[in-house]
Order: sequence, then C-alpha cells, then structure tokens
Amino acid sequence: MSRSPFLDPSQDLDVEDTGPAFLGVEHSLTGRRWRVRPVDDEKATEISRRLSKPDLIGKLLAGRGVTLDEADTYFSPTLKALFPDPSSFADMDAACEVILEALVSGRKCAVLADYDVDGGTSAAILTKYFKAWDRELILYVPDRLTEGYGPSVEAFESLKEQGAELVMTVDCGAAAVEALEAAHSLGLDVVVLDHHLMQSEPPPAAAVVNPNRPDCKSGCGHMAAAGVVFVLTAGLNRLARQKSVAPAGGLPDPMKWLDLCALGTLCDMAPLKGVNRAFVNAGLKVLQRMDNVGLAALSQVSGVEAPKSVYHATFLLGPRLNAGGRIGDPWIAAKLLATEDRKEALALAERLQALNEARKEIEAEILDEATRIAESRLVEKPDAGAIVVGGEGWHPGVIGIVAGRLKEKFHRPTIVIGWGEELGPVAKGSGRSVAGVNLGNLIAKASKEGIILSGGGHAMAAGLSLEPSQLEAFRDYMEESTAEAKKELEQARVLELDGLLSPASADGELLLSVDGAGPYGAGSPEPIFAMANVRSHNVRRVGVDHLSFEILGEDGGKLRAIAFRAADADLGQAILSGQMMHLAGKLKPDEWRGAGKVQFEVSDGFFSK
Repeated sequence: MSRSPFLDPSQDLDVEDTGPAFLGVEHSLTGRRWRVRPVDDEKATEISRRLSKPDLIGKLLAGRGVTLDEADTYFSPTLKALFPDPSSFADMDAACEVILEALVSGRKCAVLADYDVDGGTSAAILTKYFKAWDRELILYVPDRLTEGYGPSVEAFESLKEQGAELVMTVDCGAAAVEALEAAHSLGLDVVVLDHHLMQSEPPPAAAVVNPNRPDCKSGCGHMAAAGVVFVLTAGLNRLARQKSVAPAGGLPDPMKWLDLCALGTLCDMAPLKGVNRAFVNAGLKVLQRMDNVGLAALSQVSGVEAPKSVYHATFLLGPRLNAGGRIGDPWIAAKLLATEDRKEALALAERLQALNEARKEIEAEILDEATRIAESRLVEKPDAGAIVVGGEGWHPGVIGIVAGRLKEKFHRPTIVIGWGEELGPVAKGSGRSVAGVNLGNLIAKASKEGIILSGGGHAMAAGLSLEPSQLEAFRDYMEESTAEAKKELEQARVLELDGLLSPASADGELLLSVDGAGPYGAGSPEPIFAMANVRSHNVRRVGVDHLSFEILGEDGGKLRAIAFRAADADLGQAILSGQMMHLAGKLKPDEWRGAGKVQFEVSDGFFSK
C-alpha cells in the first residue's frame, strides 16, 4: 500500500530507530513512551568547550539541534548580532517609503489587526510609533464570529468611511486577494505586514512585507508578525535619518517596545531561534519593568506578578489578552497594549480579566463534553487515526484550545467543531495535528471534494467550515485518511527526556545551569528530566485539581513537587497512592519558598515496582 500524501515525508519518523524505552516506560500513566533525547556527545562536548560551560549546557543545546557555529549566539542571543537588515525583506523599503510619507504629510492612517496577541502587540507597536510622531491611528480588529479572520471588503469600506487613506494590516492580509482588490478600487493604499505562509503571488498592495513570501530573502520566516513590525520601525527610523525628518521629540526608540515584540513572538508560538531568541531574551527584561501601562494594569487586576519568564508571558498574560478575541470584544487587547492612560488601562484590564474567567468556564465545559465523545469513539474504534468531535453551542473562540488539549491527551490529530443558533447555522472547526500528518492538506482536500464547505491551513493547525449534517462524513474521511499514520501516531506518544536526576541533585545551581540554556519555547523545548524509584509524601490538593507534595528519593533526598491538573487523572491517583514511581517533569523555581529554592513540575509518571 502506498503512503498517504497527507503523511509528510520530510518528517521521516521511525520509532524503531529511537532505541529502548527509557527506564522501561513503554506506556506511562499519560500514555507516553519515554526515551532519552538523541544527542551527539561529541558535538555536545565541543559546544561546552566553545562556551566554557558545564557539560549539561552542551547536551541541552546539542539536543535541540544547535550547531557549533550557532552556539555563541544561541546561548547569548543579542540584537546586535542577530537583527536582520530591514532591506533584506521583500517590499520592506517600499513599505517604509509609503508609511514615512504618510507620517510626514499627515495622511490619515489605520491599522487592521488580527484578534490574537500577535495581532494586538503588532498594532500596539505601530500605534506607539505613530504617537511618537504625534499621529493617531484608526484601529480595526475583525470580530471572530461575524467577520472571521483577516481583512474583508466590509472592513476596508468601514475604514474608508472613517477617512483612512492608508491601511496597514498586521498579522493578516497576505492571502486576502479579494479584499485588497476592493481596497484598491476604493482608493485605499494598503501595506501588508504579515508572516503567514503564502501559496501564491502577493496580493495587490502598496507593499506586502512577509518573510514567508516565496521571493523574500530575509531568512526570517520564523518571525511572528510582532517581529516583522518591530523590524519595520527600525527601517522607518533609518529612512527618516536618511531624509533628515523627525518628530519634535526626536525619532522614537523601538527598544522600549521589545516587551510587546517578545509577547507577540511567544504567544504566537514562533520558533525560538535566530533573532526571535534575541527578541525574547531582551524583551523579557523590558516586560519585567512593567513600563507598558496596559500590561501593568492587567497584571494588577489579575494578580499576576511582573512577568519575568516565558511561562509568565505565554501562559498567564497571553490567555488574558486573547480572551477578548475569543469570546468578547476583539478590540480590547490592542487598545490595552497601546494606551498610555492608566484609568483607561484599568477599565480595559478589568474587562479582559472578566472575559478570561468566562472563557475558562466555557472551555472547561466543552473540554469535558468533547473528551467524553472522543473516549466513546475510541472505544468504538480504538485504531482511529484522528479525532473529530462536535457539539451544538460549542463556542468557536475556544475550540482551538480544546483541540490542542485533546491532541495532547490522545496523541492524535484532533478537530473540534461547534455550531448553534447564536453562532450561526454553519459549523466552525479548528484542528491541531501531530508531526508528520499535514492537517492543512487533509482539510483542503475535504473542501475540494465537497465533504465540507471550506477549509485549510498549516501542517500543524487548520480551520474549516461545514454544515452540521456533514460532521459524520467528515469524521469518517479523517479517520480513513489517517489510517496509515501508524509511525506518526506512535511518535506522537514519545516523551523525550533530557536526563536522570535525583531529588538531592535538583538544586538551585542545577536550575541556573538549565535556565542558562534558555529561553525555551516553540522550537526549543524546555528540558524534561526523569526521577527514578521515588515516592510521594505529604500529598495535598491545591486549587481545583492540582497536587502539591514532596518527592522522596532512595538516598533520602527530598524535593518539593507540583502536578498541575492531575488530581483526578491517573497520574494524580498514582501520586496519591504513595507507591514507588518514576516521575518526569521540569525544574522550576519554588517562588513560595524563596530565592534559590527548586521544585519539580511533574507531567508524567509510571509505577516502577
């Protein structure tokens, strides 16, 4: 039988070549197969010597594909070393010319932003740049439910009515041919600032800046839109110096907005390589100062401390900023990030915090129901290569999150679909995939064959529209199309570990070494370690479903530990049993106990004896 065209041959996954299961864990309490992350020991040693760092640093970098030539800038990423020449981006010089002319002449300008954090941070950077020139930007953010993603004819008509002459689209627009043709006929100039993959020639516009344009030579296809906009501000300043023009207070300093660039990069899961590492490394320092009035207000209202890590930015601030675009007013995040008025910021932050609480409730309800449906289907058809679940009233704003959670739980490509009277008669779906299964191509083919109304996307994430009556046929199509993905699904179960620790060895010095190889994120996964033959002690439930406890080693060593969202799962029940186990997790600072203290964030386990 020939391989399915939806199984990506560029990711040649072969579980048989990955060696024996680490500690003999073939099927853990979360369904994972443990293995040691493959590392070239010789290369790891060379990296350690090049950096004059402990062996662990060399192993962590080598295990993440860092070459000897990349080691210095990977370990110590600086903007000076990694910042690209703006002119290396296709159309960047043209974009700078158009935008600077508008700034100097006073043409009325607008920014049309996507409704997620990357769009919001991109819009905020532009808004602050324009304010430095004493210019105001009209802001437009499409509504997820009524307008969908990206610019539309109606959006450009609305901006034209508001007097806009130049529109900059951020984190969207690269594929909006019809809408941009309409903008041209309306007499609007449009500059597209995007980063999404492009399958065809650029749409008609004054400039289309996108590192993923087929003809772009920047080598920055890994950038988020916030990074593209940040580079644009550098290009604008350079052009302004060449033309000897500047606002009354002097040219703005984009370095003040690195917090926004880092936030957009992290929340959009852009790979942490190249200049993205420098954005995040420097941006987190700016973020910790809380100079941004909106972010300071959001931290205050939500009780989140000044963010100082990737975790804080991605998992504490990110979901709150995304809440408006998911289930409420999509404009709030961009307004909050751009404002310099503390009173307005507090009001916007309060609204976002309330929306985020509502989002969590909606998400939890849908996740419970979707999990039950998926488990029932897998009992019926245990070899199903994909999960497709849907329900009336499931909010389109959270189905992508739920799809991601189910993918992690069941280690299969997952699509979650919702529809209902308030949401419209057409169902909307969002999918997340596993390495080796091209979900975007699968969904595009389903659309072409009339199985669904429309859809497409990337290899790892995609969206679609269909009639509720098409759900069953689409589920069958997905299961049949992934029937050959045996290796891919087996690989999706693999949990890669960076080594073995004992409770006694997990101290502050080790944590500093591990953190030294960061920042960690997409494309540079945070290290996961195993602890063998340990027991849990003094287990207590904290929050809704978390477990806090002590890990006791065979040598008498102790270490504080936390297992999030595990209390009612198999992992949590095993921890509560106090039996001998192998545990897998991450080293984290124990901020409750003070500086230098360490805890183990448990993500998986296995009964060892």
